[in-house]
Amino acid sequence: MLMTARMNHPVFVVDGAMDALQALSKAVSRARIPINPELVHLRASQINGCSVCVDMHAKAARKAGESEERVFAVGAWRDAPYFSDAERAALALTEALTRIADNPEPVPDAIWDAAAEHFDEVQLSALLLDIASINVWNRLNVATQQVAGAYTA
Repeated sequence: MLMTARMNHPVFVVDGAMDALQALSKAVSRARIPINPELVHLRASQINGCSVCVDMHAKAARKAGESEERVFAVGAWRDAPYFSDAERAALALTEALTRIADNPEPVPDAIWDAAAEHFDEVQLSALLLDIASINVWNRLNVATQQVAGAYTA
């Protein structure tokens, strides 16, 4: 089945959009969150069904040194022994923020408190921005049916 995108990617159509998203990413990276952000990106992308981002962030995670076991287990992180408490807190926060409409209390205190226990205010702020950012990319890619497979790490 030949897949094609519905349109050119919106970040290339709207002047300055790519620059703005890249600037946000650069700001987030300066906060030095003490976990691999590719795990967060991969989990949000799995939830959102963004094949482009699942492909990209799985490859990027492997290139960054993540084991196959950890990459494959991101979708089942609660039951896998491969993740630290800080990573679990970040993944739980990722799921809560990605699924905000699915729960009457979108970010329960227990999830927030776990994240706040592992990350200082700058890191937690950067993590929140990073989760929001990957959700933007996921939604743009899914809406325009961007095609997975072109990314090389």
